Order: sequence, then structure tokens, then C-alpha cells
Amino acid sequence: MIPQIHPQGANTLGLLHYLYGKGTHEEHIDPHLVASFDGMSPDPGRDATVTKKDLQELLDQPLQLLPADQRPDKHVWHCSVRAAPDDPTLTDEQWADIARRIVAATGIDPRDGAGCRWAAVRHADDHIHIVATLVREDGRRPDHHRSGQRAQAEARLIEKELGLHLVAPGDGTAAKRPTSAERHKAKRQGRERTAREELRETVRRAVAGATGESEFFDRLAAAGLLIRKRIAPSGDLLGYKVALPDDRNKDDEPVFYPGARLAPDLSLPRIRERWSAHYPDQAPSDNPGRPAPGSPAGARRRTASAAWTAVLIVERGDDAVAAAYIAAAGEVLDALATTSAAHTRRDLRDAASAFERASRSHVRAERGHDQALRQAARDLVHGGPALGRGEDGATTAMAIDMLFFLITATVHWHAKKGHAQQAAAAHQAAEHLRCAYRTAAAQPLGALYQRGRTLNRPLLQRQAVMLREALPELAEQVLAEHGWPALAATLTDAKAAGHGPAALLADAAQRRELGTAESVSEVLVWRLRRTAGLPADTSDQVNQRPGTGHAPQPARHGTADRPGPSRPRL
Repeated sequence: MIPQIHPQGANTLGLLHYLYGKGTHEEHIDPHLVASFDGMSPDPGRDATVTKKDLQELLDQPLQLLPADQRPDKHVWHCSVRAAPDDPTLTDEQWADIARRIVAATGIDPRDGAGCRWAAVRHADDHIHIVATLVREDGRRPDHHRSGQRAQAEARLIEKELGLHLVAPGDGTAAKRPTSAERHKAKRQGRERTAREELRETVRRAVAGATGESEFFDRLAAAGLLIRKRIAPSGDLLGYKVALPDDRNKDDEPVFYPGARLAPDLSLPRIRERWSAHYPDQAPSDNPGRPAPGSPAGARRRTASAAWTAVLIVERGDDAVAAAYIAAAGEVLDALATTSAAHTRRDLRDAASAFERASRSHVRAERGHDQALRQAARDLVHGGPALGRGEDGATTAMAIDMLFFLITATVHWHAKKGHAQQAAAAHQAAEHLRCAYRTAAAQPLGALYQRGRTLNRPLLQRQAVMLREALPELAEQVLAEHGWPALAATLTDAKAAGHGPAALLADAAQRRELGTAESVSEVLVWRLRRTAGLPADTSDQVNQRPGTGHAPQPARHGTADRPGPSRPRL
């Protein structure tokens, strides 16, 4: 159950006309009164002898009794209370009791005999609207400070008592939700999302990896947004607003939103905090297995490495530093979604959108420590769009694999802090990453699987022995997984490149948890290929034995009777 306190207004009658009207799209059904301050207020919805004006005059009577110069300019308090989609349909009597509890909890009518006058109108099965006049019967103003938080607290009690869907408690750090008017406007314009939501995503992406104001505003302009800057008399930039070119008000003027109204961390001062870190030029790689740092594949490898390090920081670091890494992880997801190939784009965008809520909390981020992740986001943006195949596609799977564990660590961090909404959002983001990973990893893992099936039996037996020695607790699980041939091929590649496969295995398994992995073997494949600097894509090796140059012969033992590769799993 979600109560929402709307901005205070000055026209009680105007609000009543809306509540008792047909709605913008005929969505108001049977508008009627379910409760009021005295239990017997006139109901223009079901009593043809009374009008909305009658109800307005009754509610505003305490206001009119005040001298004109003592009347508040905005005296209309408006609260909507909405049930969850999976809640049962409540009766009018239940909604009436909910209304009485909400006005009591918020200080509108604290049941002291002199509260404000109010009325609760129901025009749909799943919600009510409460309208009140912010003058008490004794002429004083009500104590409704922090009424939103007080209404939320009461809603949590109501949910438990009525057996309704339990909404995770918020902490005031969430982005402002679109208003009903904004949603209806978007529907009229044929938009899937409101202008507020589109702007928030566009600004987030413009922030990802940016190093200063010039680059940030250049990105906003390149995205097609209208920008209005607030300049001090001294010439200093104080803030900014953005608008969609085709989102206009009744006067045909663009509707601008300040950054802080899009999300708390998109105000100019909060964005500037991210720009405090220095971004050194990256030296070129001297490892032939690694793509150039400026390429999409190189950017994804750097992202995987940064995410790998960040997991430990989030799990064991100082809270302020962990919060900075979590916020920077949101930038990485935005950058990865922006530059992703078409077949993974939707899932990655959904992951970035869900994680936006998890990137903020009351733990203030200590910026500067998150430089590696922000640099990874910058590399992704400047590396450009990935093609989604070859090394680009394989390193995308590698990056997603590492990011999944970083986001999972974020779930645990928020859960320990009691940040229920953030933990739920991070969990949702992780599920979207699972879907993106399966799509991105299908081809490169399939190629590794086929190579692993061609390895001879003695080699596979030696690798199995090594696996049991290096990972005694996980070995039997790994050997039984569909991904074992792909890991066997990777171990072969690592040894050919001069690495000790056993040491790589032990290091990959011990440094980060594997309990949330659906396929331990697949996770180890990406960890080993990243650590050892092996090519992520080996499609061109499928038709050759490693190091022989000859076409492979069908395996006669060991893996010959294994089933085909399953869908990649994290």
C-alpha cells in the first residue's frame, strides 16, 4: 500500500471536480465518498441533491472564518493511497478505516476534537484520495510535518493487519515518481515512459564516466535535450535544467526539470563530486591476448577487472568507500547498456534502470576511491558500441559475469544495512544481468565447449586430478556441469600461454564467492581468461586442436558421450 502526499494546492473545488469527474481517460468509475471528518459530509457522487460546491464549502469553512490576511495561500492537502496490484479488492468500509488512520497518523486529524476537515473519495477499486483543508477547527495550522513518512509508517502497519502486500520501507533517497498528470500526458503522446523518466535515464548516461561540466553538457546536447543553465551574477554555474524538445505545456513551452528533481544524485553539486578524481591516460597493453584498451573489447576487459576488484571493496571495505563503488557501478551499467549490441541492449538497459535505485542511500559516498570503476565507464563510452560477436561479444559476457557478482555483493551490503528498497532493486538488476549474460555468452561458450570435447582422455584425466587438488570442495560439482569442457579448454589455453592452471584455479575460486553462481565452471572460465590474458573468443580455434594445426578427430573417450552445451548460466 503506497500513500503519496501531493503538492499543496489552493483550489479545493478544482480538486473535487477532478476526483468526482470522469478522469482524463474515463478511468474514474463510480466516484463516491467513503469517509469524512464528521462521518456525514455530503456526497455529490451518490446524492443528487448536493453538489461539489456544497462539499467544498463545508471543508473550507474553518478557512473562511479566519481573517483574510491570516489564511494560508495553499490550504489544500491531498493524499492518494493505492493498494498493490496483487492485493485483494478492499471494501468501502476498509478504505474508510484506512483513510481515518492516515489522517490521524499524519496530523491532519489527530482525533483531538479540533482537527482539519477532510473527505476521502473512491473512484477506482485500488485507491482512494483524501482531500483536507489545512486549518483546524480551532483556527490553528495542523502539525503535519513529515506527513509523507508518517503516512508510510502507518501504511506498513495496515498492510500487516490486513494481510496485504508488504511494501519495502523507503528512506527518502528514491527518485521522485511521475505524477498521474505526467503519466496521462505520456499516454496521450504515445510514449512508453514519462518525460521525467526519459530525462532521468538520459542524464544518468551523460554522467557515466564524464570528467567535467563541458563533457557532461556536450553529451546532454548530443542526446537532443534542451538545456537551461542557472548562472550566478559572478558568472559561476549554479545549476541546470533539461527538457525534451517535444514535451511542452499548454502554452507550447518546453517543460524543464532541474537535475535534483530527476534524482537526488543528479543535482549539479552531487554530480561535481564525481569529477574530483583524476583520470590518467591508459598505457597500451603489451599482452597479445588482450585487445587494445581503446577498443570496445578492451574497455570490457578493463570493466571486468575493475568489477573484480570492486567486489572485495563492497564486501569488506569502509561503508563510505563501498557506497562510492556502488554508485560508480551504476555508471558502469549505464555505459555498458549505452554501448551494448542490439541482442543484449534491452536486458542491460533494464539492469541499469533497476540498479539506479540501489545506487543511492543515506550512506554518503566518499568519492575518489571509485576512480577505477568510473574510468571503466569512461572507457566503455569512448570505446564505442560493441558489435556483439567475436572478441566484443565474448568480452561483453566476461564483463557481465564480473558485474553480476558486484551487483550481488551490493544486494548483501544493502541488506545488512537494512536498505530494503535498494536491496530489492539490486536483486532485480542482477536478474536482468543473468538474462543479458545468457545471450552474450552463448556463442563464445559454445565454441569453448566444442574445443573441450576434442581434448584427449589422458589430458582430461590430468585436468580432473588437478581440479580436485586445487578445488577439492567444488571439483565434483564442476566435473558434473555442462560447462566443464569449456573450462577444460581454458585450462589448456592457460598452460599453453605459460601459466600454472592450478594456481589460477585456486586464486579464481578463493578470492571471490561462487555460491550465487548457477554454473561454477562458466564463472571460472571467465575469471581464468581475464586473469591469464587469454582471448575471450576462440571461435577460430574450434576447427583446430590447440597447438597442432590439425583438424580435430572425434573424441573416443571421456567427453564423446556428453550432451550438447546448455544455455550459459551464471
